[in-house]
Amino acid sequence: MHINVSSVFSLPQDAYHSHRPKEKFRPDSNNNENSVPKDFDTIDSNSNLGARSQHQRGPVSNAKRKLDKAQGQGMLGKSANEVLKYPPVQAKGAGHSHNHTHVRKPHPQAPTVPALAQGSSHIQQLKKTNSTPPPPPLGFQPRKEQPQCEISGKEAISALSRAKSRECRQQIVEVYCKHKERALMPEKVPRYCPIEGETRPFNWDDDLSDSAPSVPVRIAFVLVVHGRASRQFQRLFKAIYHTSFRLISNCMSNYLHREVLVLAQKYPNVVLLTMYLRSMDDLLRMADWSWDFFINLSAADYPIRTNEQLVSFLSKYRNMNFIKSHGRDNARFIRKQGLDRLFLECDTHMWRLGDRKIPEGIAVDGGSDWFLLNRPFVDYVVNSEDGLITSMKRFYTYTLLPAESFFHTVLENSAHCQTMVDNNLRLTNWNRKLGCKCQYKHIVDWCGCSPNDFKPSDLPRFQQASRPTFFARKFEASVSQDIISQLDSYLFGAYASGTPGLQAYWENIYEQETDGPAGLSDAALSHYHAFARMGLSRAASSYVAMSHPVSVHLYFLSDQFQGYLVRHVATNRASTQLETLETWVASKDHFSLVGTDWDPKERLFRNWGGLLGPEDEPVAVQRWSRGQSNLTATVVWIDPTNVIAATYDILVDAAAEVTHYRPPLTLPLRPGVWTLRVLHHWSPLGQTSFIVAPLEFHRQQPIRQEDAQRLHGGPLRNSYMEQSFHGLNPVLRLPVSLGAVEEAEANAGLTGAPLRRWLDRLLEGHWSAADVCSWGPSACPVMQRCHLTAWSSASPDPKSELTPPTQDGRIR
Repeated sequence: MHINVSSVFSLPQDAYHSHRPKEKFRPDSNNNENSVPKDFDTIDSNSNLGARSQHQRGPVSNAKRKLDKAQGQGMLGKSANEVLKYPPVQAKGAGHSHNHTHVRKPHPQAPTVPALAQGSSHIQQLKKTNSTPPPPPLGFQPRKEQPQCEISGKEAISALSRAKSRECRQQIVEVYCKHKERALMPEKVPRYCPIEGETRPFNWDDDLSDSAPSVPVRIAFVLVVHGRASRQFQRLFKAIYHTSFRLISNCMSNYLHREVLVLAQKYPNVVLLTMYLRSMDDLLRMADWSWDFFINLSAADYPIRTNEQLVSFLSKYRNMNFIKSHGRDNARFIRKQGLDRLFLECDTHMWRLGDRKIPEGIAVDGGSDWFLLNRPFVDYVVNSEDGLITSMKRFYTYTLLPAESFFHTVLENSAHCQTMVDNNLRLTNWNRKLGCKCQYKHIVDWCGCSPNDFKPSDLPRFQQASRPTFFARKFEASVSQDIISQLDSYLFGAYASGTPGLQAYWENIYEQETDGPAGLSDAALSHYHAFARMGLSRAASSYVAMSHPVSVHLYFLSDQFQGYLVRHVATNRASTQLETLETWVASKDHFSLVGTDWDPKERLFRNWGGLLGPEDEPVAVQRWSRGQSNLTATVVWIDPTNVIAATYDILVDAAAEVTHYRPPLTLPLRPGVWTLRVLHHWSPLGQTSFIVAPLEFHRQQPIRQEDAQRLHGGPLRNSYMEQSFHGLNPVLRLPVSLGAVEEAEANAGLTGAPLRRWLDRLLEGHWSAADVCSWGPSACPVMQRCHLTAWSSASPDPKSELTPPTQDGRIR
């Protein structure tokens, strides 16, 4: 098998009719779930959850200034309406970053119901490139003479005004000027497909038996992995591994990279690579192992049929390529995917620089970026230097989502066109209502769609699929591990009764060795230190904390968040020996209604437990039972000194289940216990409290008094927004306590031990140390060993543990 980490991209289609073989129509077909959603019109481009400046103030009208003016004057010192002249410079590195904020109109001071503001704005994940910057196009040569180029396009000027580094601005200028000189994009591309016209159906045998073929195909899996879900990745690895396969891995995070390297040492047919084409090239160069199919999977995939069934099926159709097209009007697909726009990646952002034309002479196609490609076609893509391949590599260098279109377009226009099957043998959980948002406008100048996670109720969909379907996505164990376990048991049989850890799931979110303290926000680092102290207070012996936490895990049981597991080093005062302990800190709140990193697609906070600091931008979420009519709810934010920080209205549709909004509060937030009230006609509907924790650390160092006073004193003049809501205090019966104000002012200057006591006292109202254990020998006789507990990250977890292959070549 092979495992790799890559990214996603898309293409347009042209004057030719598609000839690709379609699968025959089936009334029960889920073919629409194999590809991108059919309609992007519901994308919410007005989500207010993107990143914004920490000191942004005022209502939306101030926040949402036109980019060509408000941002065009920042980095460049010029109006966005001016023509900019830059000498083109040879491009260097690359990357992604941008923000977009939509803020609602706040309440006036009077307690009358103000104008309604739509309360539920959502965000969504867009597939994007995350790792290596795009290479320069084939044939691209920097010019020694660099004439001036007029930057007159609105989008290019906007990109220049927002780009942070000089290198990125230079790249933008170079690419824009090359494009303006018509030296960047191919204008006409040769087509080598011998047929045109109507599509012909592709009929296959419905028998999906696992009988061994006389000459079975050999498969190279490329696993595209990112994030921190190493245990979920290991379960996928176990499910697909066979000694007759090969796996390539390409990882998008240091932590998962390290975890996969451990696998590479234990299983020698695992190789680490960085991109699809590099993986393909390396596979083709393998002299000791020949393969027939290249299959890419993500860590969020899982098989829904056995390897034996997959090999049996592909052995019958070893000459075909399985790739899913968009299945919609081609001109509309090009427009919605941005294939007629020029993109460049740098400064960890994908910038849109203007329009471009689709090359003449070919049919541009696109769809899902998950595919099964045979060796002859892969060899053609990697090694051919004909006009189609070289031109397409140039074109897709400056495309937003190239993997969603490059292989489709090359296949449809090459001599391999008759091997194309319009099915990628996948089941994808599209939910357009929840999945098509604009969650990542701060890192890409575009909106898109992402599939939802499967839940336990989806199991019949896998069992009842009649068409050839071998993989499904997305699965996310932190959202629902139960569905992965059900599917695993369905395929391979249940684990023995009494097997430990079957209902538990652990996910690492911090590892000192790979992340370092700089990988944590000051708020997270402060919380983790306080959590470690809770564990030391619970321990029977006397301990002294030493240094930063070693690691932090999320702990789930039966798909419910159970809290944080903080591993830390402490000195046992009795023995003076260093010991490594792990503390389980559980939340006293059943669920959090205020936090950061709200995911409207899965309707949960990715900042588990709502760990907030003074520099965070919180979101308030309301969950509703269905009603018979719409209602207008008023949301009021109250800081620890009874200052009304914000109030606004949300219109709640009768069918709404969840609403959320992030008010544009001026930072820093005052530390302490905040209150959130939800009212209807100024009568209470609900109330919750949440903690804004003071910072024990600032820039990973113990906070100094001047920084503490600045970050813990609240905003200037207690003004969280341009408008004051002081007039509402009598209406809401919120007296301003002079004692509370004086206490807040005194706390703002705390440092050292007094600050730690204040922080610990605040958190103890919402968190408690549920248990503590030792990773190694302990001088404390009653201290339990972590590997003997059921909750520790060192606890047995057979479902995710990798063992040597058995005689049949499998692990699971």
